Amino acid sequence: MKTSKVRVGLVGSQFISTIHAEALKRCADAELFAVASPTPGHANEFARKHGIPHVFSDYPKMMELDELDLVVIGAPNDTHGAITLAAAAGGKHVVCEKPLCLNLAEADQMIAACQKAKVQLMYAEELCFAPKYVRLKQLLDEGALGKPVLVKQSEKHDGPHAPHFWDVRRAGGGVTMDMGCHAIEFFRWMLGRPPITSVYAQMGTYVHSQKTQGEDHALLILEFANGALGLAEESWTKLGGMDDRAEVHGSKGVAYADLLHGNAIETYSSTGYGYAVEKAGSTIGWSFTIYEEIWNYGFVQEMEHFVDCVKTGKPAAVNGADGRAVLEAIFAAYASAGTGRKIQLPFASPAPRPIDLWRKLEASGP
Repeated sequence: MKTSKVRVGLVGSQFISTIHAEALKRCADAELFAVASPTPGHANEFARKHGIPHVFSDYPKMMELDELDLVVIGAPNDTHGAITLAAAAGGKHVVCEKPLCLNLAEADQMIAACQKAKVQLMYAEELCFAPKYVRLKQLLDEGALGKPVLVKQSEKHDGPHAPHFWDVRRAGGGVTMDMGCHAIEFFRWMLGRPPITSVYAQMGTYVHSQKTQGEDHALLILEFANGALGLAEESWTKLGGMDDRAEVHGSKGVAYADLLHGNAIETYSSTGYGYAVEKAGSTIGWSFTIYEEIWNYGFVQEMEHFVDCVKTGKPAAVNGADGRAVLEAIFAAYASAGTGRKIQLPFASPAPRPIDLWRKLEASGP
């Protein structure tokens, strides 16, 4: 470490990088030091807004900064692998947004490169840090609910905020790749990360067939080695803003946690408002206005943890191996949807993207 603070470089300048910047500004041990974005003008405007001293239009140049300690990747899915390899080559620790990357071979390359460079590859799954869900896990861990039987998680809104999410060649899939990754790591974390033994999934494109070849609604059933089940419902078809909730059913109790209800203001707006307008889920009409959104979703706690890992050298609670395990389950889910049968894990596939196991991509189209 070159300073008392961890100097952070962001790759990306859109919605999620704004969340990262705002979260990092709340971390006493972090210093926003650089930003890189290839879109003309974006990095400069982002740097001006957040008081970042170093600006780059290409991320490899940013990796040459000797003072930089940590790189946070908030770029499209198909760039995660290359950015991580560049960061590792520059001796920088990495925080990679979900999903880890497009395929399992790329995941293995990322993990190996960071291990060789002796830097941490950390996986940004904020649900593992969201205060309400942290308390839910405490209930399970302290025995209040008995032996876990079923864990449920759902995240629903009316579609993503940026074009690359709709392009399955760049995103690797649809809503399962975008939001199913949250559910899978949530289940693993909640249950103490036992191995996943099987995945069954149903997927379809019900509303957004003019925008994407990916699925806009998915149901996933995961079986775990400890006997518990995970049930995920992920959707880009739900109107009226974001919906994010979880349940834990055990042998001695049950607990329900709604991330927004109880942390929100019931709101009617004819124009829409706030982060959700930029991100996902129209806020026109009735919706739930969350306050302290970045804190409630766990972004501040997540970044504080990752910054502390860089500063102290302790291992991250959520890392590249976790991201790979999630990706393996995502591949199994698309294979299940494509074949109509349960897929056993471990599961290996040379497919370049999960969606290739569900449907053959058209030569052209959305």
